[in-house]
Amino acid sequence: MTPTQEVIRRLQHNIGSVIIGKPETIELAVICLIARGHLLIEDVPGVGKSSLAASLARSLNLEFRRVQFTNDILPSDIVGVTIYNQKEHTFHFNKGPIFANVVLADEINRASPRTQSALLEAMNEGQVTVDTRTYELEHPFFVIATQNPIDSHGAHPLPESQLDRFMMYVSMGYPAQEDERQLLTQGSPTHNIRTLQPVLDREDVLDLQQQADGVHMEPVLVDYILQIITATRESPHLQLGISPRGGLILQQAARARALVHGRDYCLPDDIKQLAAHVLCHRVLPHSRHGTSKRTVGDTAPIIHDLLEQVSVPV
Repeated sequence: MTPTQEVIRRLQHNIGSVIIGKPETIELAVICLIARGHLLIEDVPGVGKSSLAASLARSLNLEFRRVQFTNDILPSDIVGVTIYNQKEHTFHFNKGPIFANVVLADEINRASPRTQSALLEAMNEGQVTVDTRTYELEHPFFVIATQNPIDSHGAHPLPESQLDRFMMYVSMGYPAQEDERQLLTQGSPTHNIRTLQPVLDREDVLDLQQQADGVHMEPVLVDYILQIITATRESPHLQLGISPRGGLILQQAARARALVHGRDYCLPDDIKQLAAHVLCHRVLPHSRHGTSKRTVGDTAPIIHDLLEQVSVPV
C-alpha cells in the first residue's frame, strides 16, 4: 500500500466508524472531495445523509459550516450581507456560512430556487459576488448537499443549472440487517460524530487533489468518455444528454478514483464504475405522460444500458 493510499484509508476508516455498512458511499464521497467536486445525497429522512457529511467534515481539520435550508431562507443567509457601520461611516461585509472549507447544505431542495441559486457561483468558480464586489473562497472548498425525495412534502426540484454543479449524485439506502443491529448497539451516531478526531489537515487534502490532477489518462479512455457522452445525446430515451462539462467532470472523477485505488493511471473500470453517479442527474428522460422528472430510479438504468452498448477499450 502506497503512502497516499494509507492517508486515504485512514480517512475512510474514520468515517466508517460512524457510517456503518456503507463503504461504497464513503468512497464516493472521498473521491468527490479529492476531485474538487461537490456531492449531492438524496434519500428519505433518517438514513444517515447528514451524518455522512458531518463525519467527513469532522475527519478533516478544516472549517465546517452547516446551513439548514428552509422555505424562508434567503440568499443573504448563505453568502452574507453588507452592513453600514454608523460609527466608521463605512460599509462592512459580514461573511455567510458559504465561507468555509466544507459546507453542508442540509435539505437543499426545501429552499426556493432563488435561494438555491446563491450557491451557483461559489460551487462553479470558487467565489462569491455581493454588491458588485467579488470575494474568493479558500481552498479546498467542498459542498455536500442532502435532499429528500422530490415527492416529499415541501420539496422543490433542483434546476438543471444547480444539479450540474454537483459532481456526483448518490443515494444512501437502508442498511443491511446486521449493520443496523450494530447501529442500534453502538449508541447515538451524533455522539460518535462529536468524538471523531481529524485525521487529515488542509495541506493533506490539497496534496491529494494535486496528485489526482497528475493521474495519467490514455487517449483511448478520453475517446471512451466521448462515446458515452455521445450515446446519451443520441439516446431515444433521453431528451437531455450530457453537456461538455459533464464529460470533464467524469474525467476528473475517474482520475481521483484511480488515486484512491493506488494507481497513477486510469483504467476503463474507473470510468464505468463512476458513470452512473456522475451522469444520472445530468440527463432528462422522456416521459410517457408528457411530463419530465429526474430521479436516480429513472435515469440510472438508462445510463447502465448505454454503458453496455459502448465498447470498453482494451
